[in-house]
Amino acid sequence: MNIIYPVVSVFIVSLVSVIFAIPFLMKKKISNRVLLFLLSVSVGVLLATVFIDFLPEAVSHKYTLGLALNLLLGFLVMFILEKFVHCHHNNQCEKEDCGHGHAYNLAPINLIGDGIHNFIDGLVIAGSYAANVTLGIAATISIIFHEVPQEIADFGVLLYSGMSKKKALIFNFLSALTAIMGTFFGLILVGRLHGFTEFIIPFAAGNFIYIAASNLVPQLHRQCKLKDTFLHVLAIVMGIGIIILVTIYGPAHGH
Repeated sequence: MNIIYPVVSVFIVSLVSVIFAIPFLMKKKISNRVLLFLLSVSVGVLLATVFIDFLPEAVSHKYTLGLALNLLLGFLVMFILEKFVHCHHNNQCEKEDCGHGHAYNLAPINLIGDGIHNFIDGLVIAGSYAANVTLGIAATISIIFHEVPQEIADFGVLLYSGMSKKKALIFNFLSALTAIMGTFFGLILVGRLHGFTEFIIPFAAGNFIYIAASNLVPQLHRQCKLKDTFLHVLAIVMGIGIIILVTIYGPAHGH
C-alpha cells in the first residue's frame, strides 16, 4: 500500500482543528444556520460512505456474524465515548453550576475524549486506504466533514473552561494530532495483523452510523421551519452526491 495517501489525508484532517478555529480568533461568530448546513452535509457524507463504500467493501468478503459484531462494536464504542464525555460534563455542571470560567475540569476530559475519537479516525483512514484508494478518499472526506462542527464545538468548550484563545488552539491541535498517531499505528497493524482491514471497515461503518444518526440528526430536528428543513434535506443530498462522485470517479476502486 502507498503510505503517502493516508499520511497526507490525516495531516489534512488534523489541520481542520486549526483552520476552523480561525473565526474564533478573529472574534467572529459562525452563524447557527451555517453550522446546521455543515451538519446536514456531514449526515449525507457519513451515511453515503457507509452504504455506498464501507458496507459493499465489507460484505465482499461475505456477510458473517463477525462482520455484524464489528459493525455493532463500532456503534457501541462511539456511544460509550460520547456517554463518557457528556456524563462528565453534566456532573461537572451540577457541581459547579457551570459558571463561565469555572468548569476547569471540562477541558481535560474534552481533550481526552476528542483525542480518542481522533485516534480512531486515524485507524479508519489507514484501514480504508489499505482496502482501496477510493474507499480511503471517501473515508477522509467523511471524517473532515464531521470534524468541522466537532472541532468548532470542542474549541468553544476549551474557551468556556477558561483557556485563552491561543492556549485553546494549541491544545485542540495537539488533540487532533492523535489522528496522525492512529494512522501510523493503523499502517503498522495493516502490515502485521491479519484481518485488520476486515475488522476496521465495518467498525468504521458503525462509528459513522452512530455519529450521523445519534449525534448529528438530533441537532437538525431542533429547527422545524419548512425553509430550514428544505435546506437540511438539500445539504444531505449534496453530501450523498459528493460520495457518489468520489465512488464513481475515484482512482483504483475495487468494485
